[in-house]
Amino acid sequence: IRHVTKRLGGRGFLSASVRPHNVAKMATYGLGGGITEYATKPRVVGQIGDHENMETAASSKLCAGMLVFFSVLLMILFFPFSLILAVKVIPEYQRAVIFRLGRVEEGDAKGPGIFFIIPCTDSLVAVDLRTVSFDVAPQEILSKDSVAVHVDAVVYYRIFDPKVSVTNIKDAPRATRLLAQTTLRNVLGAHTLAEMLSERESMSNLMAQALDIATDPWGVKVERVEVKDVRLPANLQRAMAAEAESTREAKAKVIAAQGELNASRALKEAAGVISASPTALQLRYLQTLSSIAAERGSSIYFPIPIDILSGMGGMTQPN
Repeated sequence: IRHVTKRLGGRGFLSASVRPHNVAKMATYGLGGGITEYATKPRVVGQIGDHENMETAASSKLCAGMLVFFSVLLMILFFPFSLILAVKVIPEYQRAVIFRLGRVEEGDAKGPGIFFIIPCTDSLVAVDLRTVSFDVAPQEILSKDSVAVHVDAVVYYRIFDPKVSVTNIKDAPRATRLLAQTTLRNVLGAHTLAEMLSERESMSNLMAQALDIATDPWGVKVERVEVKDVRLPANLQRAMAAEAESTREAKAKVIAAQGELNASRALKEAAGVISASPTALQLRYLQTLSSIAAERGSSIYFPIPIDILSGMGGMTQPN
């Protein structure tokens, strides 16, 4: 806001504010019967700033062109020795981002293979495009059900845009490592202990998606995340072991009781079949004696069947 002040006849001051969007503003103020009118116009500042920026850009381009010219001239003067600094070779798994006088060269990154640079004005940064893996340091995480656990993981990532990974962030691998630690805490902290132990694959997929979205502006692609280990406190391990043991014992008792029930039903059916035939009872008796004699040498007292005794008793009775 520009303030314009005008003294009126030594009796007072006239003040008006002019905003840039107003073309002109009229103000009147009267003292002692006198009326003064005036018009103000805004000052155009944008055009002056643009003109100065254009002049600065033109001068910087002229200086850059002169430096490049003298660098090429020096390279020609020291010709074959200058090739040692001018010729660069990049392997298949790398790309070179070239800076000329501090500005990134237009186009894609150089490589692989052989290419030339201007020694005095160009500098290059080699970026590895291979998949890199690193271990996430064990993190102490408080689960959703308030259980403190130590979790570690492994992350696989690669750089898909060399220029962005150099210009948008200072150290992309280190930033990815730090982000993986915080993402591990945030993702696993929103789930219970049972989900961490039983749904590791889904937890890993959630972490990979979160990391990939966060590292995309850095030119980094997170390919895979795996949760390696979930370590529980010693007292919690003992409590879970006791709970599991009690559960197994209860299941064993239920199974044993079900087996006895089935056995009693089978014995009841067998007793009904045997009771229908006395000879079947004698055969079962002889089979039991045979199995006892096969286990170890022992003396067996063989009782006389009741049927024989009853038959002998009928023979001794008088006619």
